[in-house]
Amino acid sequence: MPMKSFVREIGNISKKSSERKHKLRRGRAHIAPEASSASSSSSSSGFSTALIEQGQWANLPPELLLDIIQRVEARETCWPGRRDVVACASVCRSWREITKELVKTPEQCGFLTFPISLKQPGPRDTPIPCYIRRERATSTYRLYMGLSPALSGDLSKLLLAAKKIRRATSTDFVISLVGDDFSRSSSAYIGKLRSNFLGTKFNVFDSQPSDDSTVQSSCQSHKKIHSSQVPHRVPVSNYNTANISYELNVLRTRGPRRMQCTMHSIPISAIEEGGTAPTPMAFTNCLDQHSSPLLGSKGKRLRVGCNSTGSGKSLKSVQGAPLVLKNKAPRWHEQLQCWCLNFKGRVTVASVKNFQLVAAVEPSQNVTLVEQEKVILQFGKIGKDIFTMDYRYPLSAFQAFAICLSSFDTKPACE
Repeated sequence: MPMKSFVREIGNISKKSSERKHKLRRGRAHIAPEASSASSSSSSSGFSTALIEQGQWANLPPELLLDIIQRVEARETCWPGRRDVVACASVCRSWREITKELVKTPEQCGFLTFPISLKQPGPRDTPIPCYIRRERATSTYRLYMGLSPALSGDLSKLLLAAKKIRRATSTDFVISLVGDDFSRSSSAYIGKLRSNFLGTKFNVFDSQPSDDSTVQSSCQSHKKIHSSQVPHRVPVSNYNTANISYELNVLRTRGPRRMQCTMHSIPISAIEEGGTAPTPMAFTNCLDQHSSPLLGSKGKRLRVGCNSTGSGKSLKSVQGAPLVLKNKAPRWHEQLQCWCLNFKGRVTVASVKNFQLVAAVEPSQNVTLVEQEKVILQFGKIGKDIFTMDYRYPLSAFQAFAICLSSFDTKPACE
C-alpha cells in the first residue's frame, strides 16, 4: 500500500474512532458495567475509560506498530512529509511511545520533528537552513525552516517567533513556539533575550535548564502566589544560559560588528573529539516554587535562586570552560571596497548585521583545526526584511535564534 494511502487510512480510522468516542461519552450510562460492589464498579469504569482513551489502534501487536512507524520514519525526510511522523505519534499512547523511541535527535538524523527538537543541538555535518522574517509594524520576528520564502513557499514550517518589547532601561525579545501568543504565562513560552541600555550586552534566558547543576533560576518577585492562582503551566523561572557582548566602536573604525557569545550551558569539550552537548529530551513543567515545590528525578527539592530583577546568574559553570563563539575574521576586498565573508550563496545583501560565528579556542584545548574553522552559526540579509540563519552542532535552534535576534537591536555605540 502506498504511504499516502496508508496515512489517509489512518486519518479515516482516527475520525471514526473519535466519532465513536463522542457517542460513547454521550451515552456513558449505557456502557457502564454492572457490578455488585462499588470497588469493582470503579475499577471496571476506569478500565473502560482507559480503553476509550486509547482507541482501537492500541490493541495492535507491538511488532506491527514498530514496523509501520519504521517505514513512515524512513520515507519522510523533509518537513511536509514528516507531518506523517507527527501524526503517527498522535494516534494513541502506544504509537507515541514507539515514535519517540524511533525518531532520533537532530544531531543524529538532521531533521526537526517534535517541538523539543528546537532545544536540541543541530547536526554535526551539515547545517540546518532557516530564514527569519521581520515584521516592522508589530516588532515580531518569525523563524521558518527552509532555504528562503521564494523556494519554500507555503511549505515553510514556523519554528519560533519573537516579539520585541522596549522597556525603560532594556529591550526584551520574548520567544514563543507560536506566532500569536507571547505571554510568559503561556505554555508556548520557551525563553527570552534581554539587552542592556546601550544594546551592547545581552543575556539569553531559557525557560528550562539544560542541566540543573549549571545554572540558577531567577523569578519575577518574592511575592507569594497561591496554587489556585497559578495556571497549569506557568514558566515563572528563567535560566541564564548565554551572554552576548558586542565590542564598542568608539573610534568609528570601518568593519563589521564584532561580537562574542559565551554559552554557559555548553562546555568547550562538546566540540572536542568524542565530546557531547547537553540534549534535553522533554520540556519540563515550570511551577512557582512557593505554590508547588520543584522536585528532582529522585523527589528532592531543587535549589532555585530568586531575585526581583529577573536577571539570573550562574551558580556553577559547566564542567571545564564554557564554549565561546566569536566572529569569523572577514577579508577586505579591494575591488568591491568592502569586508567580505564566504556565505556560500546564502547571503546576497551587504549589511552590518551579517556575521559568521566560529569557536574561540585556546591553544591548550584539544580542538582540531577543522573544528576551529567550522562555521557554527551564520546569519545574513537576502531581502528588505528577510534574513537567513544556518546553524549546526552544538547550538540548538532556540540558541541560534536568540543570538540572531541580538543583531536586530539598535547599537549606536557599535556602528
